[in-house]
Amino acid sequence: MSNENFDVVVVGGGPAGIISAVTARKYYPDKKILLIKNTEIGVVPCGIPYMFKTLFKPEDNIMGDAPLQKNNVSIMVDEVVAIDRKVKTIKTKKGQELTYEKLILATGSNPILPPIKGIDQPNVYPIVKELGYLKQLKERVLKAKNVLIIGGGFIGVEFADELAGIAGLTVHLVEFLPHLLQNSFDEEFGIMAEEKLKAKGVNILLNCKVQELKEGKGATEAYLSNGACLRADMVILGIGAVPNTKLAREAGLDLGKGKGIWVDEYMRTQDPDVFAVGDCAGKNDFFTRKDLPVMLASTATAEARVAGSNLYQLKVVRENKGTIAIYSTWIDGLVMGSGGLTEAAAKKEGFEIVVGQAEAPNKHPAAMPGAEKTRLKLIFSKQSGIVMGGQVAGGMSAGEIINIVGMAIQKRVSCTELETLQMATHPHLTAAPTMYPLVLAAQDAAGKI
Repeated sequence: MSNENFDVVVVGGGPAGIISAVTARKYYPDKKILLIKNTEIGVVPCGIPYMFKTLFKPEDNIMGDAPLQKNNVSIMVDEVVAIDRKVKTIKTKKGQELTYEKLILATGSNPILPPIKGIDQPNVYPIVKELGYLKQLKERVLKAKNVLIIGGGFIGVEFADELAGIAGLTVHLVEFLPHLLQNSFDEEFGIMAEEKLKAKGVNILLNCKVQELKEGKGATEAYLSNGACLRADMVILGIGAVPNTKLAREAGLDLGKGKGIWVDEYMRTQDPDVFAVGDCAGKNDFFTRKDLPVMLASTATAEARVAGSNLYQLKVVRENKGTIAIYSTWIDGLVMGSGGLTEAAAKKEGFEIVVGQAEAPNKHPAAMPGAEKTRLKLIFSKQSGIVMGGQVAGGMSAGEIINIVGMAIQKRVSCTELETLQMATHPHLTAAPTMYPLVLAAQDAAGKI
């Protein structure tokens, strides 16, 4: 394939790269499309925490090439090492030189390595999205007696929940903020997550930092800011990631005010023939336009669809011009979701808000088998009544309720519209029409507006 010409080249084989290529094929059926990935066997990012116990085997979490093959997208396993934007060529580690008309960078992110003394010792494991690495990590976990997880965001919490289910394994979780999930949820929701993990035996240390890691006799000693010392057979870094922008920077592409590649509303860099999507691309908050360090496969695939459809002409006009940072997670049966601004974040930004809250069974009547309480919190602008954020906790249906909230935020739905929402209900499937959480929370807020 040396010196071959392509119309569209996608760099990166994660969700953003795959969906970019597939979308490009849909909108531009006659174009010659290539996807280059540096890992032969990638994994589904969101499924990584569940490769240790929930999934039968790690291979069940493979992200295969079927969507690319089905859409006649060529695949190359190699690493792009240089981009020459003047002549529109790329060079790879294996010596290939390829030309492109349109280039999509989906280079993802790299795990954060915090400035902790001793962080580079062998017993410390960042989360790398590669099957072989994760299989080795699983083997190591199953031999361990004590595991220390650093970071109480989604990654750390989901790992703690999964590993706490392995018999004979003690799990410690250290978070420097006052509560778990605090970047995405208000305090009362973080406490719910903490209670769930504590009930599974996880030792949670909040308002606490790991200051140093030392290799002791057969274990790692973690010295904490509270003066304690924990001994663990291994340390897992669940702190998050930073955009992988090395290739873009070396090609002279600008970064935004944050750490990601600068892009416009259509995921175009300052070079109109180079796009960036997913973790490597900068994000702007939906309400403030400030840089937003959100790295989610759901966000990445939404961006990929925007880029793939608009490579040659702006075919799909983008109405959602910012990132609403919508998440969901599952902690020992408790589903939690968050979208838009939390109450704390809204107040910090100076928004005048009102809060609406509701709690109701997710089936009706409440005596229905399997019924669980759904707790919902909505944030509204006091002046306009527009919904600005929401948080939910409850049973499995909570995972879709937050998606309704996300659509409401994206479309700037008012409190009145939610209060008069028309919904389908059924005893087995939903809350009662008289007690529907979205309506109740809107009514609660309406009285304050």
